[in-house]
Formats: sequence, C-alpha cells, structure tokens
Amino acid sequence: MAIGDWTFYIQKSIEISNESRMADPLAQIVGLLQPGAPFSKCVTGSGPWRVRRTQSPNPYYVAVLKGSLRYRGHQSGEVIVNAGDFILIPFAQDFMMWSEAPSKDIDMVIDPVILPGGGYRVGSINGPIDMRALVGYCIFQSDDASLLSALLPKLVVARGEHRLTMLMQLLGEEAVGNKPGREVVLQHLLEVLLIEALRSTAELGNSPGLLRGLSDERLAVAIRAMHARPDRGWTVAELARESALSRSGFHERFLSAVGVAPMQYLTAWRLALAKDLLRKREASVGEIARQVGYRSASAFSVAFTRDVGVSPARYARQTVAALPGTAAEEFVGAIA
Repeated sequence: MAIGDWTFYIQKSIEISNESRMADPLAQIVGLLQPGAPFSKCVTGSGPWRVRRTQSPNPYYVAVLKGSLRYRGHQSGEVIVNAGDFILIPFAQDFMMWSEAPSKDIDMVIDPVILPGGGYRVGSINGPIDMRALVGYCIFQSDDASLLSALLPKLVVARGEHRLTMLMQLLGEEAVGNKPGREVVLQHLLEVLLIEALRSTAELGNSPGLLRGLSDERLAVAIRAMHARPDRGWTVAELARESALSRSGFHERFLSAVGVAPMQYLTAWRLALAKDLLRKREASVGEIARQVGYRSASAFSVAFTRDVGVSPARYARQTVAALPGTAAEEFVGAIA
C-alpha cells in the first residue's frame, strides 16, 4: 500500500473513531479506556511448535497472515485460527498456541527465537515457513488485569477480516517509528482496532455482557438510548417502551443478556461518566450532576458518595493527578 493510502486510512480511522464514539456504547467505552502504546511483532513458524503464555494484564491479539495455528485458553476451548482470521484475548489468562502440524511431544513448549533480521521464529529455524502471524498487545491507562472481563467474551474471534490485518500492520509500523503525532495516531488506531474486532466477532460464547446486549436488536435500542442521553430520567418502563417490550420482559431479557439489571447498568454508566468529568475538572459538581441525569447536586452527591465512598468534590481533589481512562475500569467493575 502506498504512503498516501496509509495516510488516508489513518485519517479515516480517526474520523470513524471520533464519530462512532458520539453515539455507539461500545465506542464510548473503548474511548474511555484510552488504549495506548502497543507492542507488535511478526512471528513465523516452521514445522511443529508449541508456545505458552502466562497471565498478563494486557489484551493480546493475533492476526494470522499465512497458514494456520491452534489456540486454547484457560477459560476457552480449542480454536483453529486460519489465514485472514483475527483473535483478541481481552483479559489476563493463560493460553497456548501450537502448529497445525501435530508435535511428537504434545507437552513440548518452546520459546520463540529472535531472528537476525527482526521478527521471531517458532519451530525449525531453517525449515520452510508455513505460518506467519502478527501478534502483539495494547495497554490501557489502568493496570487492572481483569479490566474488560465483565463486558467482553473470554475470546474474540473475527474470521477473514482484512481490515483488522491492515490496522495491525499500521500499528506495527507506527509503534516502531518516531514521527510527530505518534501517540495520537496510535491511540486512535488502537480504538478502531478494538472496535472493529469486537463488532466483527463471530463467536460470542454464552457469557453475558455488553456485546451480547448489543447483539439483541431490541436491547440495543435501550442501551444506545442510555448512552446517548444519560441526562434523561430513564425508568425501566420507558426503556422497555424504547425496546418495544413489556416492562417485565425487558427487565428479564436485559438481565440475562448483559448480566446486570437495566437501572444498575444505567447508574454504573452515569457514575463512570461523572468520574471522568470530575477528573477533567472542566465543570462544577452541579453541572456534572445535570449532565449525568440527576435533578440536583445534592441528589447526585448522595448517590455518588454511597457508591464511591467519598463526595464528588473530594473525589475530584483526590484524583486530580489520576491517569485518564480509569472511569471505564470502574464502570466495568460496577456492573461485574
């Protein structure tokens, strides 16, 4: 791809990220997470091989460019990943990957070898390459190892998504460079990568969470309404009408899909936004209260103090130097 094409793709990625975050719950949450500085590398494989990775607080991803490999996580079953497929392991867990060709010693685990020209090799050093993949991880502004566990499936699998591979290639090139605006470009590319991976996933599994809620057309209407208008005095009955469901039917369906009751989800989202606004110190407590759906500063202060343990004003003072992005972590924890 020519340099001009890469520039256009980066610009479009940033535009998509900014536009989608305004209305899409998934984009809003990914935006609050503030993904940053990735590590990316090219790995080639030859013959039989097997590698194991222990728990890490960072989301880990793999895009297979050639051949195939097998993946098995501590909390997920075996998955075959073919050329053109992308997998995302959103939160800390042990997992193993190995060659499609079976190894004679099933328990054999090897360490990747760093190649003289860059990149890593698994399996035979001198044998023909039968697998090539881009692998890496991104970091958030929080060190919580289970940051996304309440919202995302244990394993995200996207089949045949060429756009994801292109994004990973862009990330890899940008990560090793030192061009002006590098951090901004990396953040937006990572946001788009995560959003694309999550909305492209072909295998949601059975675990409840935001993706399962958004995959339900009726519930998605209510979730988007809560995210678009957190300042509105929503009731379960009003959200049920938005979803064209009965009050009881909506409540049960939401609880089953998302894992928490509708009003618990709404409260958690409002408080996550409030914490983010308090950290930025760009509005008064009264203004923030109105923005997140409370009729008065006193009502907001009572609810905030009950949930957080300190008043909004004290919270703002305590977190003035806090890193951005932790509001999403607290939102996840609140609905876990």
